[in-house]
Amino acid sequence: MHHPLTILGIESSCDETAAAVIHDGKIISNVVMSQLIHQKYGGVVPELASRAHETNIIPVVTAALEEAAIQKDALDGIGFTQGPGLLGPLLVGSCFAKSLAFALGIPLIGVHHIQAHVLANFIDDPKPNFPFLCLTVSGGHTQIILVQDYFSMEVLGETQDDAVGEAFDKIAHLMGFGYPGGALIDRYAQGGNPGAFAFPTTHMPAFDFSFSGIKTAFSLFIRSKTPEYMQTHRADICASIQSVLVGMLLDKLVKVAQKTGITTIALAGGVAANSHLQQRFNQLAQQHRWTIFIPAMAYCTDNAAMVAITAYYKYQLNAFADFTTKSFPRYPLR
Repeated sequence: MHHPLTILGIESSCDETAAAVIHDGKIISNVVMSQLIHQKYGGVVPELASRAHETNIIPVVTAALEEAAIQKDALDGIGFTQGPGLLGPLLVGSCFAKSLAFALGIPLIGVHHIQAHVLANFIDDPKPNFPFLCLTVSGGHTQIILVQDYFSMEVLGETQDDAVGEAFDKIAHLMGFGYPGGALIDRYAQGGNPGAFAFPTTHMPAFDFSFSGIKTAFSLFIRSKTPEYMQTHRADICASIQSVLVGMLLDKLVKVAQKTGITTIALAGGVAANSHLQQRFNQLAQQHRWTIFIPAMAYCTDNAAMVAITAYYKYQLNAFADFTTKSFPRYPLR
């Protein structure tokens, strides 16, 4: 009989330094430290992100172990985000994870950031049954993934340019909102009329996406309006652009579901926290009789709980990394 596994997960792919502990399949601590330094730049500055990770990683890991009430000697393994992401930040997490695993003499587990987002759907009950479709939407990724098993995933469609989260943030930036802008668009859209303004959508072949044209269209729209006009119609403008972006995502998702015949569908990634996306996703589920899954808000945006659960499943397959393993800023799902 094996003793229950206790694994530390570390996430440092972008501007969140995070650590979480999973024990016997349950997340018992989840600590995220967001780097506020990027707000004044309106986007993530990689060099500043790396430095902030260096400052934050020991306090964050210490806090996760304390919250879980375990000593580091009780750990069975350490999972870390191997990619995709910004190279500097990824290296801070991997160097720390390697050093700690080496010092403790326990296995090291490299985790794919996108797989981790998908597997965030397994943190809480109920859990999806295989096969399922997952719409993975974040600042860096927009993909529809066919999930056959924990580590058997196939990208059926993806963005050919910008991720949807990046489009949200750029549009928010054009409107003068702070960073990250996606959440602010969602907030300001409350009570707005999603049909007030017609923005063009981009049509891509098969199940792929493109969001760069929408940003261009939006900047042209703004150029023709006064700041007063933008302020007066803020709710309607936010509701309309949000409705177009969410509509583009869900139109493709419906097509993939019809083509594959799969009716178990999940969301993942930071944009999955968008209230309008969740609302329309729920409506489609009733209409098409889908069984749907949306991770808790804390597990949508970058976090280490998703890294910990992925590492937990990998540990059981003895899928360990050695200490010479590299980090991959670009890391396609195979």
